[in-house]
Amino acid sequence: MEQRLVTVGVLDKAVLVLDALAAGPRSLAELMAATDLPRATAHRLAVALEAHGLVRRDAGGRFALGLRLAALGRAATAAFPLAELARPALEALRAETGESVQLYVSDGGGRRCVASLESPSELRTIVEVGAMLPLDAGSAGKVLSGDASARRGWAESVGEREPGVASVSAPVVAPDGTVVAAIGVSGPIPRTTRQPGKRYADAVLRAAAAVTAALVNAAAPAR
Repeated sequence: MEQRLVTVGVLDKAVLVLDALAAGPRSLAELMAATDLPRATAHRLAVALEAHGLVRRDAGGRFALGLRLAALGRAATAAFPLAELARPALEALRAETGESVQLYVSDGGGRRCVASLESPSELRTIVEVGAMLPLDAGSAGKVLSGDASARRGWAESVGEREPGVASVSAPVVAPDGTVVAAIGVSGPIPRTTRQPGKRYADAVLRAAAAVTAALVNAAAPAR
């Protein structure tokens, strides 16, 4: 049991290092400051992760996320069926609104983006697949956290998570009735207006219904 606890502790610290590097390349001193790890521990973990391709060095010798993580991220996304099932609805939502669209699921104390399609407009919202965002800000966070404002079937936010950005999201419901994801549209306030629900709620609700129907069909027994 003691050995297991030590192993998990090392894993937790390694994740701390990766999370710190997600914000950008860091020198050893910067990595220590971001993780509160001792110098020897931070260096040992970073070098070990580097040996596995999860960390690399940039031209300045700073530690940065390794390219192996990109391959792992693609594999994780490909193995997540919800993103695949939702893609037709996401594409239709983007085509109808002209804005960026995303699909989020709850992950620990936050929400993780599992699918993202960018608006064709030059000024657009960009959320990377795999990005972890808070539950207490943004329309998708409201949907996934069961915020009272989402009880009408959708939620909106204006400048909550990012200044100048508004969004509208609706829940994706599993066959058992539980909310498994939030699908939404986001864009700059000058286009979405400060009442984005008036403009996009109907389209987002249709997209959410389409993904919900896809989940029901996927869960139905073959005949």
